[in-house]
Amino acid sequence: MAVTIRDVAKAAGVSVSTVSKVINGWSTISPATAARVQDAIRALDYTPNARAVSFARKATMNIVFLTSLGKEEAYKNPHMFEIMCGVYGELAKHGYSMTLIDTRKEAVPGEMVSRIIATRSADGIVIHGSALSRENASLILAHQFPHIIIGNPGFSNQLCWIDTNHLLGGQFAAEHMLSCGYERTAFIGGRKTDVISQQRQKGVTGTFLKSGHRIPREHIVYTDSSREAAYSATKELLTSENPPRAIICENNTIALGVARALEHMGKKVPEEVAFLTFDSYPYSAVIDPHPTVIDIDVYDMGVQAGNTIVRKLENPSLLVQQFTTLPILCKGKST
Repeated sequence: MAVTIRDVAKAAGVSVSTVSKVINGWSTISPATAARVQDAIRALDYTPNARAVSFARKATMNIVFLTSLGKEEAYKNPHMFEIMCGVYGELAKHGYSMTLIDTRKEAVPGEMVSRIIATRSADGIVIHGSALSRENASLILAHQFPHIIIGNPGFSNQLCWIDTNHLLGGQFAAEHMLSCGYERTAFIGGRKTDVISQQRQKGVTGTFLKSGHRIPREHIVYTDSSREAAYSATKELLTSENPPRAIICENNTIALGVARALEHMGKKVPEEVAFLTFDSYPYSAVIDPHPTVIDIDVYDMGVQAGNTIVRKLENPSLLVQQFTTLPILCKGKST
């Protein structure tokens, strides 16, 4: 015969309502009484009915992870899955489930967020930067719906968001290159419109300038972040009148192209040309020689996002707008 909440109450010597309050985390129950109830729950191996607990709490115990999921997304946006795993792991610790929702199939912008709020199908929303829109932002703020945005929205707002400090990552990269004696360094980035690439470049160029070593304009190259474009950019840089002694790659894919170009040109790394890349994942492990990396623990970023949404649920007035998860220098054999 299944153990009931009445059995737990009898074993603990308290009322059924007290057991219910302990299960639902009421702070009005004394620690001693709560401990006695928890002991009885463990001794009887009682499992609360999840639906009943959610009803009592007026909560679904579900958090939506909102993102954009296209074909080959794992290759185009590999960090998103690490972030997602971090979020899920942290939510699970607090008893929450997580539902993944793709915004690409929306008939109109904001449709998914509007539906979640209207149906109360989740207690809160974690929005990956790829799925953020002004429509989503307006809906969340108008309804004061618990949320956390992964990535700085880039516009003035009262949204809760966390991000990594890419400017600081650029500073770390520049400081390492300068400490190795590579004053003549080039930067190969993504498109001019890529915000992350822009921030990393600013960190690099600003730090070089402060140290008295300006990076020439011709040593700052923009690409479409493809391996082929990085390969061509590297060959052009190294055959110019003033070739760089080292190259900072804005991402792993660019680093693949740079390493291939150096190999084909017969350049010894790091004796003749050194290079550094951002992010360990997904390609640094297959680059030869193993590169020096400025890494961001994006799994930890997901953990921080999960923790923040739980805090937001406990304190609806909480406003979080901060950079989290510091960059880490991982020395390899390319510098």
